[in-house]
Amino acid sequence: MEVVKNGIYRHFKGNEYEVIEIGLDCETLEELVIYKALYGDGKIWVRSKADFCSLVTRDNKTFKRFELIK
Repeated sequence: MEVVKNGIYRHFKGNEYEVIEIGLDCETLEELVIYKALYGDGKIWVRSKADFCSLVTRDNKTFKRFELIK
C-alpha cells in the first residue's frame, strides 16, 4: 500500500489539506489518515488510509483522491 507522508495534499476537487498524522482504529487496527482543511474553519478530518490513497473516476478521467503537493 502507498505511503502517506505528513504534508500538504490537494483533493481531486481542488481543496488543500494538511496531513497531520497516521493513526490506528482502536478496534480494527486499520490505518487512518488524520488531516486538516486549509480553508474555511480548518476542520479536522479522518479517513481510512485505503480510501485516502484511492483513485476516483469522474467524466471518464481517473485521479488520485489526494495528491501530495508540498
